[in-house]
Amino acid sequence: MDAPTIQAVRGMNDVLPDEAVLWEHLEHAARKIFAQYGYRNLRVPIVEATGLFVRGIGDATDIVEHEMYSFEDRLNGESLTLRPEATAGIVRAAIEHHLTYERPQRVWTAGPMFRHERPQRGRYRQFHQLDVEALGFEGPDVDAEQIVMLSRLWEKLGLAGMSLHINTIGDPDERLAHRRALVAYFGEHAGALDEDSRRRLATNPLRILDSKNPSMQSIIAGAPKLVDQLGADSASRTHFEGVKAILSEAGIAFEVNARLVRGLDYYNRTVFEWVTDRLGAQGTVAGGGRYDGLFEQLGGKATAACGFAIGVERMVLLLKDGGRTAESVPDAYVVHVGEAAAPLARTTAERLRDAGLTVTVNAGGGSIKAQMRRADASGARWALIVGEDEVRSNRVALKPLRVAAEQVSLPPETVAKHIGATLERAE
Repeated sequence: MDAPTIQAVRGMNDVLPDEAVLWEHLEHAARKIFAQYGYRNLRVPIVEATGLFVRGIGDATDIVEHEMYSFEDRLNGESLTLRPEATAGIVRAAIEHHLTYERPQRVWTAGPMFRHERPQRGRYRQFHQLDVEALGFEGPDVDAEQIVMLSRLWEKLGLAGMSLHINTIGDPDERLAHRRALVAYFGEHAGALDEDSRRRLATNPLRILDSKNPSMQSIIAGAPKLVDQLGADSASRTHFEGVKAILSEAGIAFEVNARLVRGLDYYNRTVFEWVTDRLGAQGTVAGGGRYDGLFEQLGGKATAACGFAIGVERMVLLLKDGGRTAESVPDAYVVHVGEAAAPLARTTAERLRDAGLTVTVNAGGGSIKAQMRRADASGARWALIVGEDEVRSNRVALKPLRVAAEQVSLPPETVAKHIGATLERAE
């Protein structure tokens, strides 16, 4: 009896080579933009102590209550968790290694995150993020800088139709006053709340504002706004006005969305999201904000901070939706027949690689006809053919597959120069 086929875990997807090219395209563009703004790469573990996320994200959040992949370490019984987001781990690393002791830090990381939720398009149990953090910066200039940096990334990727939503959720005392007002308001409308909102009323009423239930929208529309809790000269209002002024100076259009709260408890003051209407319900492709209290929550010294994350899967969907493609094809495919031809084929390929060209050498044998089919399927611009005649004359045949050129026969040491010259004429 045949063994059953093992498939990927639901909501944890393979990224095959044709699609991975778009991932690489996005990642390369992001790395370049981040570097232009002074952000450096930092890498943290995928697995952290569960308490990091309970303390950092908030024990009343959906992530901690329902979505984390947690398990017991069999060696010491410690509760460990696959990271559901990256910010808490980066702050933990900054505290542990005293990263902000001498100066503030701009850092970024990338990789998989994990949340146990119902998989749907653009929302998976293993998903990937590009995460950017500015640690130790107090003013509104860094908040705005990160938003402007994202705008530059969208431009580099050729993405249009991205909308920016911003809000302020104030400082802790203002959030507490707003919380009391929300509890009182939604308590008066308890009979009209759905089950999820009734649960959140006792634990995290701010999240009721983020409900997508159509029947709740009229009630939510009448809820108290946090901006009404901000004094005319409060530090959080002044900070928000500073963010808006810098964005206007940079020519970045934005909408102040009083219902934007984000889903994690560590945020304060600025929150923002970049959204698109081209991905349906999963329209938020990047979001973040300020989290000045997180360092203290995790046992460090008070440190101002601000950051955001980009959803890689959603960005790739957006690139595909816009018809974007990225090529990953060799410059040349080397066809060779006969044992004597193999050494010449390999040394010629290495010469081309030394010149910076990408080269695939046929492996596994096959007739000339079969190998030429593989060469064509690879997308290569040239087929380099080495047979008995080429070995005797120490020459290589160059057959153009996707360039306007004549087939020629050349000494191995001149092949790279010929290909380069042909590419220059084509450009």
